[in-house]
Amino acid sequence: MRTMADVARHAGVSVATVSHVLNATRPVRPATRDAVLRAIDELGYIHNTLARSLVTSRTHSVGLAVSAISNPYFTEILQGVEAEALATGYGLLIADPHDDPGHELSVVRMLHERRVDGVIIAPSAEPSALLAYLDRADIPAVFLDRLVDEAEEPAYDQVCADGVAPVRELVGHLAALGHRRIALVAGLAGLSTTTERVDGYRQGLDAAGLPFDPALLAHGHSASEGARHATERLLASPGRPTAVIAANNAMTIGALQALRDAELRIPEDVALVSFDDFEWADLFSPSLTAVRQPSRDLGGLALRLLLERLDTPGRPTRTVRLPCTLVHRTSCGCPPGAAGLPG
Repeated sequence: MRTMADVARHAGVSVATVSHVLNATRPVRPATRDAVLRAIDELGYIHNTLARSLVTSRTHSVGLAVSAISNPYFTEILQGVEAEALATGYGLLIADPHDDPGHELSVVRMLHERRVDGVIIAPSAEPSALLAYLDRADIPAVFLDRLVDEAEEPAYDQVCADGVAPVRELVGHLAALGHRRIALVAGLAGLSTTTERVDGYRQGLDAAGLPFDPALLAHGHSASEGARHATERLLASPGRPTAVIAANNAMTIGALQALRDAELRIPEDVALVSFDDFEWADLFSPSLTAVRQPSRDLGGLALRLLLERLDTPGRPTRTVRLPCTLVHRTSCGCPPGAAGLPG
């Protein structure tokens, strides 16, 4: 195997200079840096990051634990984390906790055993065992998408999208279109995302002067099949809703299936809107009015916060919320090309 000394001789520089180029520990003149990189390429040298980690106690790798990696929302988050990791020279180990507290603890322990420098986690609805392990093992961590601590200065850094205002806006828009029986198919109980979207729903009803009817709030457990059954129950109730808000993209699919099975037209019979936009939402007929979350930005920001924590362990923790965008299409009942949102 080629060594750093071989690269230094080939490039006509010192071993220290090669180390500075590889580890970015000191500025190197562009011409010298190019010579080192050219020597690395010509010799086929591979940097021994394991040896470096033994010296620095850092592996320059991070763990990412998010459920439903196949979900387009989390896929985009993954892309954001991966792009930021690549730009900063970090490797990425990925695990799926399956929204199960026991499995969540197992995968985070597995990442820790592989000596990642820190972890980014979308926590389950019951993260108490996870939090105890992180605290006991003193693992730098950032919580992503779902909050675990609402304190002004939480125990860990957290990154999420605003879950209240967008749903409030959806309710207001549907009310302005004349809907008085607006249902919400909410996510898995115990998740902060579910709580915030229910809060936004109730605030929207209150702002529109509409009473809250518990019969119009159904839980789809954040999954397509659960949302299909929840929507079926809503449609079978005596006071059938005239509009349905699905609280994530998977549940939108389930709600859509239930409406199609009931042979109800969208939006003529029941309007359908979604919290979560996805790539093919405008290919539906009618196209789907949806809240778009800044998924890639959330992922990139989570990694930056983790690296800041690694560089400055004692700095104050913070929770960062990013705004969402309401993408106006036609499933809400507005005509194609309608400018802006009434209400």
